[in-house]
Order: sequence, then C-alpha cells, then structure tokens
Amino acid sequence: MRMRHKKNLDERLEKVSNYLITLRNDSLNFNDVENEKHLLDLKELFGNDNPVYLEVGCGMGTFGVTYAKQNPDINLICVEKVRDVICTACEKAKAENLTNIKFLDCAAEYLPSYLPVHSIGLIFLNFSCPYPKKSHACHRLTADRFLGIYKELMTDDAAIFQKTDNMHFFEFSLESFSKNGFELSNISLDLHNSDFEGNIVTEYEARFSSQGFPIYRVEARLKKDN
Repeated sequence: MRMRHKKNLDERLEKVSNYLITLRNDSLNFNDVENEKHLLDLKELFGNDNPVYLEVGCGMGTFGVTYAKQNPDINLICVEKVRDVICTACEKAKAENLTNIKFLDCAAEYLPSYLPVHSIGLIFLNFSCPYPKKSHACHRLTADRFLGIYKELMTDDAAIFQKTDNMHFFEFSLESFSKNGFELSNISLDLHNSDFEGNIVTEYEARFSSQGFPIYRVEARLKKDN
C-alpha cells in the first residue's frame, strides 16, 4: 500500500508539529545511535506520569489514534519513518484533539537515541514489513537486533504484542522471541475467528482480512530471569 507524495507536506507537518518528534541525529549510521542521545523527558512531553506505550511502524495512525482515544490514562508514542504517512497519522490525532499521543519520525534503529531505558510498558508491532527474503531477515522488526533494542526499553513487566498476516514472518517471530528470552502467550493463528476481545483493526489488517488471510497474533514477555 504505497502512499503518493503529499502536496505541501512541509506546511502540513508544521500544522501538526505539536504531535511530531523529528529525527535529530547528526549521524545517519545506525552504529552511532548509542553515542548520540536526544533522550526525551517523557513526563515533560506528556505532562503526566502515566505509563508510556510504544507502537513501532504506526502507518497512517488508525491503531494509535484509536488506542489513545480508548485509553486516556496511557501515553502512546508511535514510530514511523515515512514522512508522508506520519503526516496523515498526526492529522488524525489532531482531529481528535488527543493529548496522550506523539509521533516519532524515525526508523526503529534510532529508538535508543530518544527513549530512556526501562521506560516502555508495552510495545505494539502491527503488520510490520515481513521482508520475505531470507537475506533480508535482519530487517524484520522481530529480528535479534531489534529485540535487543526493545529489551533495553521495556519495563520489568512489559510485553510485546505482535499482529501479522504473514505466516512465515509469524513463525520467524515466535522462534526469535523464544531464543531471546521471551515467554509467549495468547497465540492466535486466526484472530478474527477467535474469542479475543478488544481488537483494534488497522488499515492493513482490514485489507488482508477482507482478502481471506488469517491474522496471527502473539504476546511476548521477558522471562523473569532475563
């Protein structure tokens, strides 16, 4: 689902600037991330001490905006690296006049530059790109290097909730979670035909489900000895 380049993108982003956190790293080499810190003061950012959750790859913001609206006592940071897409997400949040959601304009590799360690209570991975070629497996958002980033950000009782339509990516994720010290629960091989309640349907989810694809879901939590 490719989005056309938006007209007047810079002007539109300026209008939603209070929702947008823009990449500030001088180096665009991911290996330099640990040495370049622009850590957010989350209490100052949201104006409260409520728990902070993270969505990595928020797309056009349907999930994030809906979740923030339904959970006003949770603060949500949504990450998206495509500016045309994040613009739409910010505009949706502004239309709802939400105060508990922000959007971070960067790739997931930059998260250690912006988020303090052990500050995130829940991570959502909704329909991440599966990168189907084996040679591209390191780019999958449940690959070892990304799970290492998440583990540093997560609080002791935090979890990762993943949804995907891609069976092979899901199998890869289950294996990756397990070998990186996560315990798995609430595994669904057909979410829409399960008894799971409270599911927020994303743009991609609606598209794939309408085409007859089953939706896979899992919850992953760090083992207490990790």
